[in-house]
Amino acid sequence: MPEPDSVPTFLPAPEHLRRRLAEDRNVWLCTLRADGSPHVVPVWFVYLRERWWIGVCTASVKVRNALRDPRVSLALEDGDAPVVAQGLVTVHERFPGDVLAAFHDRYDWDPRTPYGADPRRSLLEVGVTRWLMAGTAPDTVPNREVAGP
Repeated sequence: MPEPDSVPTFLPAPEHLRRRLAEDRNVWLCTLRADGSPHVVPVWFVYLRERWWIGVCTASVKVRNALRDPRVSLALEDGDAPVVAQGLVTVHERFPGDVLAAFHDRYDWDPRTPYGADPRRSLLEVGVTRWLMAGTAPDTVPNREVAGP
């Protein structure tokens, strides 16, 4: 985890990914459980102001994990053109107007809408610290010199 007094440097999205971030419907969010194991779920998102924004139930596993350990990974669904980002999450109780408008425009949905047994809602804000596999898959042809016949 980052040092408590350090300010993380968040990276903007590479220009060639901006269309995907505006159009892809879902992203897989990976948070870390208390025992270090991953918790992975698909979620709706908007990418605005160089941040990923995700509406969630306040009592969700995602929020509990994020409050304990802010390190997360995000992966867009297209495995043929993978986009993976690592970052740090902040949990918010307030929903900025531009973020609400972006969710409405994209999904015709208000992320403050109660869902399930807990009516409380939170907003996850993820700043990216590292972009991985930004739209291209690695070479998957085995290296026979290393792998053998």
